Amino acid sequence: MIALGCDHGGFSLKQEIIAYLKEQNLEFKDYGCYNEEACDYPVYGKAVANAVVNKECDKGIIICGTGIGISITANKVKGIRAALCSDCFSAEATRLHNDANILAMGARAIGPGLAIKIVDTFLNTEFSGENRHKNRINQIED
Repeated sequence: MIALGCDHGGFSLKQEIIAYLKEQNLEFKDYGCYNEEACDYPVYGKAVANAVVNKECDKGIIICGTGIGISITANKVKGIRAALCSDCFSAEATRLHNDANILAMGARAIGPGLAIKIVDTFLNTEFSGENRHKNRINQIED
């Protein structure tokens, strides 16, 4: 189960991601926002982060205009490792090395074609499980 959240700046890109998830038969839960009316990204960043940390969802995808504010918000929740990615290499590396559980993107920074490739990479890359990476994650969590 994938948790989705965005502010008004990310709404259109979230719709593209929803279409992709449906094509892939991947289950998701949409935590808002639900239109392009101005709203506050912390509401939706926290909702997705809480869904992931409470194990209602396995991973999350959050989107705002730049991806910065919503990722900062999500990372305030203990147990969340949200990574702002604007390329596939970063999406792959953050799953392999950081076991990131939330992908953040900036709708005003990347287009829908690239965003879908980043989502695909993030969702289909497993954590390496290497001890050096586990040790670093433990240090993050302390």
